[in-house]
Amino acid sequence: MSDEAVVAILVPVAYLIGTFPSAELVARRRGVDITAAGSGNPGASNAFRVLGWRAGAAVFALDAAKGALAAALGLLAQGRPGALVLGIAAIVGHMLPVTRRFKGGRGVATGAGVLLVLFPLLALGALAAWLLIAWGTHRASVASLVVAIGVPVVAALTGSEWWEVAVLAIVSLLVIARHASNLRRLVRGEELGLDPDDPTAGDGTSA
Repeated sequence: MSDEAVVAILVPVAYLIGTFPSAELVARRRGVDITAAGSGNPGASNAFRVLGWRAGAAVFALDAAKGALAAALGLLAQGRPGALVLGIAAIVGHMLPVTRRFKGGRGVATGAGVLLVLFPLLALGALAAWLLIAWGTHRASVASLVVAIGVPVVAALTGSEWWEVAVLAIVSLLVIARHASNLRRLVRGEELGLDPDDPTAGDGTSA
């Protein structure tokens, strides 16, 4: 069996990995329905707002692990092309989980896991940039959008293969598309705050 065939077989597996409900499980342990609290988004930022930073960090780590696991499987099966294919499958699974009527997260944390496997320095830089922007603007959505735009640009400037840059650009477009509602709320000044006591702070629905 060819490497390409193995990756094709693993695509639905990677998608299902992406559907793992990290935020819902962490929240449920505290007696909270994360889809009915805060922004209602099953992601790390909403978990941070509703449950605190420890729970938010746990959800981020679990969601990132989904992307990292899928990318690692692809790396073993077909090298970097396979890692990107299965990484995208996991991101789509997180964004559009069939187990939750295709209502998932924004894909930021899962994408970070894929980046960590294939572009570890870029992933660490993107995480640092996200934290600084989110802290400075109090808007998680702004941080996510800036990082989504910046990742393929930095990858291109640092000499990554053109096809890798193209795939990263596609992932960035998916993340940006999932933030369409955030953009509309930003324009209207209606974003929820990461700090539930500060209604003027930034959005928490990006992860």
